[in-house]
Amino acid sequence: MILYSVGVRGGLKRIRKADFKEDNVYLIDDFKTIYVWFGSNISKKRKDITINKANLINEKKEKIANIQIIDQNKEYGAFIVIKDFLSKGLKPKKAIERRAELKIQIEETMELIEAGLNPDLEAEITIAANDLSQKKKSYKELCETLAQLQLKLLRGSKKTSKDEIQIKTQEIFKSSSTYEELCWLIAQLNVLDKKKSLDY
Repeated sequence: MILYSVGVRGGLKRIRKADFKEDNVYLIDDFKTIYVWFGSNISKKRKDITINKANLINEKKEKIANIQIIDQNKEYGAFIVIKDFLSKGLKPKKAIERRAELKIQIEETMELIEAGLNPDLEAEITIAANDLSQKKKSYKELCETLAQLQLKLLRGSKKTSKDEIQIKTQEIFKSSSTYEELCWLIAQLNVLDKKKSLDY
């Protein structure tokens, strides 16, 4: 995950922490999804410049990402957890760099841990994703699990109906995500949600 502050003319500055104020614009590259967050005071012109910048970044990717536009006080889904996490700040990267595509590289991660490095957030997600992939669940089961997690984040304590889960599952199923990508996304939400719970 890479966090950028977006300037008035569309310039990107890589940062580690976001305060999500009304005059700010942020671009979060989560590799499979590019989130663009706008504060409530941002003009249409500045929004257009930022969206164009997000499209340019997306065009350079080997695999096109989804672009989600998020307005202040209208956050939803997985971004609720991501926002909370970014408000506290990303830790400096030590040894593990996120790959261009979502692939589980457990061997590389375990080598670093065995060398004495404490696992960072990405390492925790990699380990959790690998553990999930080893359970050999069906593709449909993974889609349903991810759907339930996303709806839980969106609805909070509100009960989600079976129909809503089924509709969301079908949306994910049609997204053509790979098996490893689904494992990664599920692990990512679980780890971030767990960290959020421990903070309270």
